[in-house]
Amino acid sequence: MTTLFIRTISLRFRLTLALLLAFLLIVLDHQLNVMQSTRVVLNSIVSPVQYLATVPEQTFDRLSENLQSRRSMRAYIAELETDMLDMKAQMQRYQLLLRENERLRNLLASESLQDSLRMVAEVIAVDSNSFSHQVVINKGTAHGAFIGQPVLDDQGVVGQVVSVGLTSARILLISDQNHAIPTRSERNGIRVVVQGTGNMEQLELMHVPHTSDLVEGDLLLSSGLGGVFPEGYPVAQITSIVRDESLPFAEVYASPVAQLDRLRMLLLLWRADDERQPVFTPLRDALNAQPSDAVEDTND
Repeated sequence: MTTLFIRTISLRFRLTLALLLAFLLIVLDHQLNVMQSTRVVLNSIVSPVQYLATVPEQTFDRLSENLQSRRSMRAYIAELETDMLDMKAQMQRYQLLLRENERLRNLLASESLQDSLRMVAEVIAVDSNSFSHQVVINKGTAHGAFIGQPVLDDQGVVGQVVSVGLTSARILLISDQNHAIPTRSERNGIRVVVQGTGNMEQLELMHVPHTSDLVEGDLLLSSGLGGVFPEGYPVAQITSIVRDESLPFAEVYASPVAQLDRLRMLLLLWRADDERQPVFTPLRDALNAQPSDAVEDTND
């Protein structure tokens, strides 16, 4: 006999039972972490699907990045080629000016600029005395350093060596009140003495007449008259001029070209014809890891 009506569990009861089981699983997983292994298995199963779903997007991003990189590289190469042509043209002009300068010096019976030898040194200490602007470098008599030796950075004149040890030397900066350097204006050749003021950002020009043809912005170069610094290195740039007729001289101040407050790598100079020459020991230079410690012949 076939029954026409079959009693089944109601949907409300099924929903209630499912909610109770879900709540029980949540509590057990939170307290006993019983579902951890199950989550690991499910994540392992789902991971390939997730990876496949992201493949098209990653492929498109890589193609787009490669196209952009190729386009940027082509633009960069074109820019480099243009810069190279420009530099070649400037080099031709430089060679012409160099030959013309040599002819003019010969006509004026002037002494030619001397070649110089250079050695890179690293600042290892800074004088903590606020009234003295000095730094210590890692080159000394063992490297050929000597008292009175000129010191530069990548911008201009920094100072000179005032004391030396076997493997270190002390540099007096041009901003120190006890330091003075003879200079000349790049624009018109006027010679002035630049003295430190105790301020690393300000130097003072000494005994400048009120009628002197100096203007703000003039670049001052080492004149070579003091016998310490070679001629032609940037020293300072004039920042202010006060011509007060009640004073015997004009008040002229300049800012040093070298970055005296952030010195790290410096250059020691030797004249090529000087008896004192730089001394290099390959083993020590290798240990110091200074690949740029090499002698360079340059026409100053």
